[in-house]
Amino acid sequence: MRFYNNQHKYYCGIDLHTRKMYVCILDEKGEIREHRNMKTDRDAFLKAIAPFREDIVVAVECIFTWYWVADLCHNEGIPFVLGHALYMKAIHGGKAKNDKIASLFSSEKRMLLAITSDY
Repeated sequence: MRFYNNQHKYYCGIDLHTRKMYVCILDEKGEIREHRNMKTDRDAFLKAIAPFREDIVVAVECIFTWYWVADLCHNEGIPFVLGHALYMKAIHGGKAKNDKIASLFSSEKRMLLAITSDY
């Protein structure tokens, strides 16, 4: 099992769905810099992360809609981490779950260090 352990200035977690995605960006201190629900769209995503592009990593839970984000990040030179859904669920625990919480959870630096890198 491989774990992602690189340090970055910004951490982006996405709770991804077919039509909408919740994007959360944290800085290296854990402060929320961006946290919003938005259209699942390439251009909208790039616009949302534009101010943070200097040093950002993007994390997504491994679900059926992740491919386009991985390809986009690869083409744009953005580090991408695909989290194994089972491990993320095991680490997250808790009964309260919604898209906003999931995106925040995926972007947390401590969580990124625990995500297994499947991609």
